[in-house]
Amino acid sequence: MNDYQTLRVKAGAAIATLTLDRPDCRNALNLRMCDELVQALQALAANESVRVVLIRANGSVFCAGADLKERQTMTTEELRARRLKGFAAYSAIQSMPKPTIALVHGAAIGSGCEIAGACDFILASSAASFRYPEVGWGTVGATQRLPRIVGARMAKELLFTGRKVDAEEARQLGIVNRVVPSDALEGVALAMAEAIAKSSPLAVRLTKRCVDEGLETTRDGALAIELEAIVENLHGSDWKAAIAGFGSAKDSDR
Repeated sequence: MNDYQTLRVKAGAAIATLTLDRPDCRNALNLRMCDELVQALQALAANESVRVVLIRANGSVFCAGADLKERQTMTTEELRARRLKGFAAYSAIQSMPKPTIALVHGAAIGSGCEIAGACDFILASSAASFRYPEVGWGTVGATQRLPRIVGARMAKELLFTGRKVDAEEARQLGIVNRVVPSDALEGVALAMAEAIAKSSPLAVRLTKRCVDEGLETTRDGALAIELEAIVENLHGSDWKAAIAGFGSAKDSDR
């Protein structure tokens, strides 16, 4: 599964790893990477053996943002088309029906924050940092996903100033879920992915859908989404067998 120039994709037993692989360019997001992210995620979504996707990066930086060198020769229309390609890449991550976990080990800047933020959640090393420099570059970006994570006021501060947020502040703001030592990041992520992979794939997929779609509608609409998911799960899973096993030794801590 590695017919890509900007990514490395490895699908193991239940857990797939997608690696941004332009270390010489600090994993800057270019047109090819946009297209390959969409292609790779579609392939992983269709792979029934994959239950969890880890998104990480090669090199010292997670992603330094958009490839500005590529943009230097673009016309206005070409640049607009490039931005739409970026939106499609982020959307491919966010709409992935299976859980996605970002492993941010270094700097995530601009598009790097969008790639990580489009995942279901982020695990960060203590050396990670996040920065949204779009306004300083005289452009607009990250105005929709970030406010939904940190709230409008904090999003405006981060977007207007472009200041760097270290890993611990990012955890406090809700940008990342956990901060772990750099040498423990891969192990923690793998253990979490393995725990998720043991759960019913249908239940996980439906739960993800309920959370994502429920946040975008009213309370009544969200409850209707959950009820629909419950019905789908009752018809599509062996829930009686799962309940029959309740109270066994493996369930004693639930």
